[in-house]
Amino acid sequence: MSDLRDLYQEVILDHNRRPRNWGAIDAPDRAADGYNPLCGDKLRLTLRMEGDRIADLKFEGSGCAISKASASLMTDLVKGKTMPEAEDLVDKLQAMVTAPMDKPEEDAALGKLAVLSGVREFPARVKCATLAWHTLRAALEGEVAASTE
Repeated sequence: MSDLRDLYQEVILDHNRRPRNWGAIDAPDRAADGYNPLCGDKLRLTLRMEGDRIADLKFEGSGCAISKASASLMTDLVKGKTMPEAEDLVDKLQAMVTAPMDKPEEDAALGKLAVLSGVREFPARVKCATLAWHTLRAALEGEVAASTE
């Protein structure tokens, strides 16, 4: 395994063991539940908004290491962003993890999210990596549930 892959694996394991922004916001402005029926991953995302800016967000639930790490990374990266900025990150993450293997990764545009690029090699894990992001989009659009189906 390359040094870069070792680093990516370590970042994912760290976010799984010590997820950032774990828990729930009391009296959130928005909330959505996400579910991946293929593997059983579930999460609840709660947000506090200030205008169109995400002032705070937290998640809780159960799932695999990829799902939990992705949610942890997402909450760190979108906190303080406007809704359009957060939606842009959702689109970029989705494009990265579903891109063909022969297409070069655009790591620079995604920063820390590049650690999730490895799921491209494992199509069944793409839904694990995107669950939190689908749930964020649902919350931003005022929906209460999201699924990776």
